[in-house]
Amino acid sequence: LFSSMITPVILIVLYATFLANVYKDSFVSATKNMIDLPDKIINGTVAAQLAAALLAVSCVTVTFCVNLTMVQDRASGARKDFDVSPVIGYFLSTVLNSLMVNGTALALCLLYILKMGWYMSASDVIFVILDMILLVLFGSTLSSIVSYPLKTQGQLSAVGTIVSAGYGFVCGAYMPISNFSSGMQKALSYLPGTYGTSLVKNHMLNGVYKEMADTGLPSEAVTVIRNTLDCNPVFRGHVVGVPQMYLIMAGSIVVFGAAYLLIIMIRER
Repeated sequence: LFSSMITPVILIVLYATFLANVYKDSFVSATKNMIDLPDKIINGTVAAQLAAALLAVSCVTVTFCVNLTMVQDRASGARKDFDVSPVIGYFLSTVLNSLMVNGTALALCLLYILKMGWYMSASDVIFVILDMILLVLFGSTLSSIVSYPLKTQGQLSAVGTIVSAGYGFVCGAYMPISNFSSGMQKALSYLPGTYGTSLVKNHMLNGVYKEMADTGLPSEAVTVIRNTLDCNPVFRGHVVGVPQMYLIMAGSIVVFGAAYLLIIMIRER
């Protein structure tokens, strides 16, 4: 638990230290021609965007750290003579430990938003928790599939490093997908992680968008901001709504979970 907490804690520090100014400058330059927003709204928007990006990445990458136990038992030979734990037990352990780590990270993110500018309602917080659970389940099924064939800790460390370095970019956490080329946007629209990140952003920023509208920002401008921050992802020319995003994430979890069970049945037999 404590070693896995290193990832979100480092991300929080890096995001707040480096990315916050980048996000703020980008947001101010994009909205200065529309309306002069108060600093509290700007800071609240940047904080919510940073928290959403961090949570979207942490929920997936932490599962690869937690899944180290399954590879350790195989590397040490503990599973050569007998099953020290049911294979599904590794998956459930990954889910439970990842929820503890990311639940702590979520609490830290909410405290950061509270300090910078709080506009979230109670329902927004509940939906963010639901989004976190879905992302952890998604990350656990994905990491279980990737980790199951591995036999050494070095292999898992290499995979974990690649995932930690690349996942934030392909899911739109480090930089909004709207800033990518049209070809990259189309390619990334086929990845489930894109919609998981968008779900967290939608609920983290929902109160901010309402506050912008109350301050006199035209609805067209709010829509442009939502599009810029990937809250209205597009798939094959159609905007994907929040209910559809939930279906995509739930379907991905079921598909990856079934694939993991199939791999277990084949390999263990």
